[in-house]
Amino acid sequence: MAIGWLTLLKTVPWGDVISTAPVVADGAKKLWSAVTNKPAPDQPPLAPSGAAGAEDANEKLRTQLASLEAGVAELQQQMRASTGLIKALAEQNTELVKRVEAHRLQLRWLSAVLALFVASAAMAIVVVLAR
Repeated sequence: MAIGWLTLLKTVPWGDVISTAPVVADGAKKLWSAVTNKPAPDQPPLAPSGAAGAEDANEKLRTQLASLEAGVAELQQQMRASTGLIKALAEQNTELVKRVEAHRLQLRWLSAVLALFVASAAMAIVVVLAR
């Protein structure tokens, strides 16, 4: 069984996998650093009610709204980056699955040929011993 795995590993397009690996790794690092290095936004408390307090509250609400809009834009950018990374990983996975399936079929064919060879060798031995 180890020979089958060695054959499988030899026929994987490692050049393509290795050449794409840095792109995938860089994308993952950028995505991870973008997510982990962002501090939690501070939420200022609302001002007390009143005429001046209402204007301050409105201004704080506008500031919070602008901050939230910027956060949404950043999340959308991170989503696009993660989508690209997932797409690259899915393409690599698809290619590897295709190769594994091809090798599975080849292994099945070789097993049938080996079974025929063993059966014919056994018959030849029986014929030689019978004479």
